[in-house]
Amino acid sequence: MPEDLFARARAELLRAVTETYPALPEAATSRIEIAPARAPEHGDMASNAALSLAGALGLKPREIAGALAAALARSSLFAGAEPAGPGFINLRLKPDTLRGEIAEILRAGASYGKSERGAGRRVNVEYVSANPTGPMHIGHCRGAVVGDALANLLAKAGYEVTKEYYINDAGAQVEALAWAAYWRYLEALGQPVPAEEFSAIVPGGLQYRGDYLIPIGAALADRYGKTLVGEPPTPETIAMIREFAVREMMQAIREDLALLGVVPDVFTSERALFEAGAVDEAITDLREMGLIYEGILEPPKGKLPEDWEPREQTLFRAREFGDETDRPLRKADGTNTYFANDIAYHADKIRRGAEILIDVWGADHGGYVRRMQAAVGALSARRVPLEVILCQIVHVVRGGKPVRMSKRAGSYITLRDLIEEVGRYAVRFTMLTRKADAQMEFDLDQAVAQTRENPVFYVQYAHARCRSVLRAAAEMLGAEAVADGTLAKTALDPLEAGAELAVIRRLVSFPRTVEAAAEAREPHRIAFFLYDLAGDFHILWNRGREDSSFRFLNMGRPAETHARLALVAATAVVIRAGLNILGVTPVEEMR
Repeated sequence: MPEDLFARARAELLRAVTETYPALPEAATSRIEIAPARAPEHGDMASNAALSLAGALGLKPREIAGALAAALARSSLFAGAEPAGPGFINLRLKPDTLRGEIAEILRAGASYGKSERGAGRRVNVEYVSANPTGPMHIGHCRGAVVGDALANLLAKAGYEVTKEYYINDAGAQVEALAWAAYWRYLEALGQPVPAEEFSAIVPGGLQYRGDYLIPIGAALADRYGKTLVGEPPTPETIAMIREFAVREMMQAIREDLALLGVVPDVFTSERALFEAGAVDEAITDLREMGLIYEGILEPPKGKLPEDWEPREQTLFRAREFGDETDRPLRKADGTNTYFANDIAYHADKIRRGAEILIDVWGADHGGYVRRMQAAVGALSARRVPLEVILCQIVHVVRGGKPVRMSKRAGSYITLRDLIEEVGRYAVRFTMLTRKADAQMEFDLDQAVAQTRENPVFYVQYAHARCRSVLRAAAEMLGAEAVADGTLAKTALDPLEAGAELAVIRRLVSFPRTVEAAAEAREPHRIAFFLYDLAGDFHILWNRGREDSSFRFLNMGRPAETHARLALVAATAVVIRAGLNILGVTPVEEMR
């Protein structure tokens, strides 16, 4: 894989460092970085080299920056280098250096931006993991998109990625689902029981009443007739209904996720892990490490709950791994806590070879993060990190007002409703226009608007314009003349206008954007990059409409035409690569 421009620039900078300070220990250069400049007036790139070297050299950063800028004056890549701030160096690339990257983009095609930064490290990204007690809703949607796009991003950055869904099919909520399915089963048999009356006989009450359970009740009636009717039904009957309902709900969830373009590699069942003895095994492992003990926790801070009492519990020494308190693994009735089950699940992921664990959770689980990180640290002897991405709530609006709830779900907007309203790609891209931990409004009107304010339209329109230019060129010049391989050999000297170089500068920053976004675990950076690239391209397009000398196709100027076609083709390549990370298919034309 050829080095991207930033890697070449760093190598050139390190050459200047070695020439200027030959006695410098090699380890001193490890923290030198080159990143895109924050503003065009500062140049194309910036480096922290002077700051990084100040300690090892015993010199002022500003002095080092000046010396390195002088050494870089002889560079074949840079047109200029100048000290900035307290010790940074701003770097401006030569136009020929920038233009040369167009050929690299066209030769690389879909693989442009692919990095080896991950070095094949195995990453397990677990996301969605909704209880199979109802349809996928808008809250699940954001986590699904963020997790899926992050997994794609990490794969682009050179990690070996597993996409995983954890089925929470054990515990009180799925028992409540079974009773609700039984209630709908009685309805399907023509023996309806009023919800209030039925709720009185159900442990914990009738929690789930949405219309989505009607088909499950009908399916039970079709398969079993009246053989499941009981007053009350036996535990064996409820267990069988539970398995049936979970299976049906998971099928519906899989279908909803597929509509969103989310297809996990692995589905792991909480109940299956429990029945296989994984929880007891994990607790035994922790006990053998000396990390389990029987003890009494201190009372919670603040006002004590009325039912709190000091009692001996089975506790995990979470404080030894950074948590604020030790954590119970067994309830008063001797059953496992949810935390114990989750420990077993994460132990299973570690056993399967994951070197990095990333969980995407709803923001309401923020208080659970430190204890789970403590458990993973203990299970892996601090070898495997657990990173948790928290997704804030999404509010859906139309006309500036909240959208009414879904009748089918009973209490929330379903994922299927949202996709049917605006389409898969608008959902995916829009969910990535904010950082995951920032609250957002999903404006249904904006998601279908054909304006700059709709980011997915704005980016898709840029790609469609690229493809339109290339189709027109193929009709004039022949398909071979506009093939990427042909355009990669085109002389690019005519690309010298500021708007053209602005597009190229944006294109060449894509590989570094991929690496930075992957390391920060922030796929929304790709959406932002694409929006900015689309803006640069639309400026170039509009300039051609205002001034015929800047048109992409000008048969009276063949050298300029071919150079601009190469730029258009490279822009399309990078937009496609970015959209692929986001799970969005680029359009060929806009109607």
